[in-house]
Amino acid sequence: MSLNKKSVDDIHVAGKRVLVRCDFNVPLKEGKITDETRINAALPTIQKLIGDGGKVILCSHLGKVKNGPNEGESLAPVAERLTEKLGKEVVFVSDYNVTGEAATKAVADMKDGDVVLLQNTRFRGAEETKNGEAFSQELADLADVYVCDAFGSSHRAHASVAGVTKCITAKGGENAVGYLMQKEIDFLGNAVENPVRPFVAILGGAKVADKLNVISNLLEKCDTLIIGGGMAYTFLKAKGYEIGNSLVDDSKIDYCKEMIEKAEKLGKKLLLPVDSVTVAAFPNPIDAKIDVETCTVEEMPADREGCDIGPKTQEMYAEAVKTAKTVVWNGPMGVFENPILAEGTIAVAKALAETDATTIIGGGDSAAAVNQLGFGDKMSHISTGGGASLEFLEGKELPGVVAADDK
Repeated sequence: MSLNKKSVDDIHVAGKRVLVRCDFNVPLKEGKITDETRINAALPTIQKLIGDGGKVILCSHLGKVKNGPNEGESLAPVAERLTEKLGKEVVFVSDYNVTGEAATKAVADMKDGDVVLLQNTRFRGAEETKNGEAFSQELADLADVYVCDAFGSSHRAHASVAGVTKCITAKGGENAVGYLMQKEIDFLGNAVENPVRPFVAILGGAKVADKLNVISNLLEKCDTLIIGGGMAYTFLKAKGYEIGNSLVDDSKIDYCKEMIEKAEKLGKKLLLPVDSVTVAAFPNPIDAKIDVETCTVEEMPADREGCDIGPKTQEMYAEAVKTAKTVVWNGPMGVFENPILAEGTIAVAKALAETDATTIIGGGDSAAAVNQLGFGDKMSHISTGGGASLEFLEGKELPGVVAADDK
């Protein structure tokens, strides 16, 4: 996959209609936006296109839209916030058809520098199916140029992410990436393909199954692979340790053995926990106050459950990070939602915050953890895409990246 893509700095949009796929999939509570991170992340690209005299047509999905179009998943609140943030009216096309007559008229009425926001793209039904072809064409009919700035959706070959690009190309238009997409490509893509070494990868989270291909791909690319979180116990069981009632995926024991052998064969360091913070029973509710005991992995009691890495492991992992030049981290080290079981995740975040290395947080829970723990501004890059960043780390081609024109 070529990572050298045309960006908004490489295209001329004055007087042109520019369709921008954003990620406005924001959390809503009673019609109010509770977290504006994704809106703020889209602003630099939108402002650049307005400043260059483009007619800016924004589109995005919101929510999962399981029961058909509904006001609860309308993008109306986003249009309202964008109007305030951009200091100019964002015309909202509320039509559930997304690209119907109302959209065509709104676009026809635009002057250079104007902004229109289309309704939730998921209101059109399954974007990735045959229905998507007509939708791709209708989206392209509204525009001369296409810009993808929705990294969080770039692993999906949907009409508004990839399908539309073919129709734009067919009419002689250009397809570029926005600043947010460019940053993801620069950090995540290049960290894996051309890392400055030593390259340390840290993987956590609950299940080995979620990260099978990531583990295998990163072992080939990195110098040291650190494993934490619930998935570490399947690796420890594969090495013959007692893991008590800890989370385990028995169907992946052989896979873990293969990965341990692969690391040895490739001469890579594979670090696993040497001690564990254990509980008698999983906290309920998840943030409940609980008693914990720390033990080495050789001494895990059969009736206890490991829920975080212990202090010796924290030290060992922090030490491995110190000498790194590139660090990629995906997945917490324990049940970080509980303050008592967040110590391992905090220790890793702190080690990353204190290093001079390029530090990249791969979306999802690890991004939430780093932000919640107050280390967000100390990281070089926090990915905006959970599933997309995982697929990037797996070495997969992302349809939204592939579809943009090469420079």
